[in-house]
Amino acid sequence: MQIDLPEKRYYSIGEVAKAFGVNTSLIRFWEKEFDVLKPKKNAKGNRKFTPDDIKNLKFIYHLVKERGFTLEGAKTHLKEEKQKTLTNFEIISKLEGVKNQLIKLKNQL
Repeated sequence: MQIDLPEKRYYSIGEVAKAFGVNTSLIRFWEKEFDVLKPKKNAKGNRKFTPDDIKNLKFIYHLVKERGFTLEGAKTHLKEEKQKTLTNFEIISKLEGVKNQLIKLKNQL
């Protein structure tokens, strides 16, 4: 899954939900369910997601939506094999980004 977010220090929950194509309520629900998601909150209580939060959200989205894990299965998978699987996921994501760039260049020729 390739998401289009500009390079920023913090993202609002609306930006994140739009990038993933889900409701903001799902993002808030995942925040409660998964310990790795800890967005900062400002004085008003608005969530501000960091690029690390986005990376974790991508991984959770991949496990739950693309691979069909249950929430409990995704939690277990995150705890047991987080580093190994996350590294593989990051490599695959980068390769998909390179592939998309190459396809854009090919189409421009």
